[in-house]
Amino acid sequence: MNQWQERKRPVCLECRFEFDSYDATRDFLDKLGEHSEATQRFPDISFGRTYVNITLRPEDDSPDAQLSEADRAFAAEIDALLR
Repeated sequence: MNQWQERKRPVCLECRFEFDSYDATRDFLDKLGEHSEATQRFPDISFGRTYVNITLRPEDDSPDAQLSEADRAFAAEIDALLR
């Protein structure tokens, strides 16, 4: 995975994606939305004209949850949306 930062408190993966234009940002957000609907996995998203910040939290929402291989695989799937 490129660019993803693993945080310990709170446990999550975070990544910022930068784009050259609003149209490129919008295209990525549309692809991400379609992928999220297909996988039923919905990351936290914030965005501006030419960037998108994504936070992935563990699917397990227990207090001692840790990131899993499924979480990391989902991050890799998001990276693949850029290709």
